Amino acid sequence: MHDTLPAREGVRKTLKAHRLRVTRPREVVLEYLLGVKNHPTAEEIGMALEERHLRISRASVYNVLNSLQKTGLIRELTVDGLVARFDANRERHHHFVCRSCGSVSDIPHDSLPASEGMHLEDGSIVEDVSVTLRGLCSGCVNGPAPAPSRPEPGAAGPGS
Repeated sequence: MHDTLPAREGVRKTLKAHRLRVTRPREVVLEYLLGVKNHPTAEEIGMALEERHLRISRASVYNVLNSLQKTGLIRELTVDGLVARFDANRERHHHFVCRSCGSVSDIPHDSLPASEGMHLEDGSIVEDVSVTLRGLCSGCVNGPAPAPSRPEPGAAGPGS
């Protein structure tokens, strides 16, 4: 990943606006999260940054995620009590979790019926709704693409 000045400057402004000191680990972790939609774990973030030759300790990754979460720049998402995943999409949305491959994807908030403002039987008023849908993602429904068929060695091909 190359440092693009406009993107990097936007990340710096965002960190400053949330009263966070701008550090290299905060910049690269937030920039990474803003550029992906797969809700990575802390380990996956660390490995991705390593692959990009950005040397940040695992402890720093966890510390950065904690500070970004405390300021509301990212959300921690724990699916079925398993490992925490991180989401930089701050727009209201729901999540879809694939029961086969474990992928997590965003579902637009307005794609489900609104429940905000709804009154419950006990008189409570719903102020916010966050739904996690579960099923098979399109990749698992369709399965892997079949490998192209190859003629057996020594078999006669078309036109032989």
